[in-house]
Amino acid sequence: MKLFNSILLSLLLALPVVSFSAESININTANKEALMSVIKGVGEKKAEAIILYREENGPFKSIDELTNVKGVGQGMVDKHREMLSTSE
Repeated sequence: MKLFNSILLSLLLALPVVSFSAESININTANKEALMSVIKGVGEKKAEAIILYREENGPFKSIDELTNVKGVGQGMVDKHREMLSTSE
């Protein structure tokens, strides 16, 4: 029973680490596949639009600038903010 409790405690303590280890990306360097896999709701067309915006306007200065891309709203940005960055 003591061994079982130790194993259970170890697993429970590891859960927060697992839940916070989500993949993150730099929106200034991410390719289409990375954008689609990390940002839920971004498919091929929106990923292409993000890349096109970046190519036409230069690198994103902030995560919130993503809302300038057609089809990307503030809610989507807020939901994924912790997984996105604009620098290495």
